[in-house]
Amino acid sequence: MKMKTSRRTFLGSLAISSLATTKLFAFADNTKAKNYPISCNTYNWSTFYAREGKEWGKDWEACIQEFAQTGIPAIEPSFPNVEEVGKLTPILKKYNIQMPSVYVNSLLHKPEEAEKSIATVLAIADETKKYMDTKIFVTNPSPIRWGGKEAKSDAELLEQSKNMEKLGVELKKRGITLAYHTHDTEMLAGAREFHHILVNTSPDNVSFCFDLHWIYRGSQNSQVAVFDVLKLYGKRIVELHIRQSVNGIWTETFNPQGDIDYHRVVREMESMKIRPHIVIEQCLEEKTTVNLGAIEAHKKDLAVIKEVFKRG
Repeated sequence: MKMKTSRRTFLGSLAISSLATTKLFAFADNTKAKNYPISCNTYNWSTFYAREGKEWGKDWEACIQEFAQTGIPAIEPSFPNVEEVGKLTPILKKYNIQMPSVYVNSLLHKPEEAEKSIATVLAIADETKKYMDTKIFVTNPSPIRWGGKEAKSDAELLEQSKNMEKLGVELKKRGITLAYHTHDTEMLAGAREFHHILVNTSPDNVSFCFDLHWIYRGSQNSQVAVFDVLKLYGKRIVELHIRQSVNGIWTETFNPQGDIDYHRVVREMESMKIRPHIVIEQCLEEKTTVNLGAIEAHKKDLAVIKEVFKRG
C-alpha cells in the first residue's frame, strides 16, 4: 500500500529525527563526571616485558611490585576469564593499586558464541565486584580475524549491536558502565562497523572508550578523523586510551605533541565539558626507539599526562 508523504509529515519526521540525534549524543550517565585516578592498561607492560624477554602476568607479585614503583595509582587489566580476577586482585589490594576499569574480550557477531561471551563477561563482572569497586568494563568486540581486513556482514553487524546493547543493560544492573573500544579494523569501509555500533546502541547502555591512536591509524594516519570522532561522539566518552606516535611510529614515552595534538584534545574536551577516565597505553612496536625500562618510561608518562590533562 502506497502512502503520500505530506510536507507536514516530512517536517514531523525531521523533528523526531532531531530528538533521536540529541539522545544519541547525550550523556550516557554521570560516570564522566567522576574523578577517577589516572590509570594504565596492562598491554603496554606486555610490550615492554616482551622487549626484555620477560612475560607480563607470569608472576603477578613481581609484575605489580614493579608497576607500583611508577606511582601510577590505578591499573586496567585484561581479564580473559573469571579465574584471573581472583589471582590478580588480592595483589593489587596489597600494593594499594585501584582498578576503576577493566578490559574484557567479547565475540558478539555470532548468536551462539555471543551468548557464551556475554555470560563470561558477566561472570567476570560478578567476580570483580567481590574484590574491587570497578565501574567501567571496556570491550572491543572481536573481528572476523585478528590482524585481518575482512569486514563483517550486515547481518553480523546487526547481531553485534543487539548484543552490545544486551551486555550494556546487564552490566548496568551491576553498577558497571560498558565502554565500546575499537582498533583499526572497525574503520574499514568508511568506518562502517564503528559508526553502526554507536548509532545503533543507546547512550544509556553503551558508552565509548576513545582510543585516539587506533582511530588515527585506522583512518590512514588522519588527525582530522580523530577530531571528527571527538566531535561526533564526545558526549558518550567515558574513557580515553592515551598513546602518541611520531611519523606513524609509537614513541617510547608520551608527549602531547606528535602525530596527535593532545593539547587540542584537552581544549576540545573542556569546551564539551567532558572529563573521561584517563588510561595510559603508551606501547612499544617493532620500529619504536627504546632507551628506558618499563618503570622509568611509565614514570615519565604519568608526569606528563598529569600536567597535560590537569589531573592531580
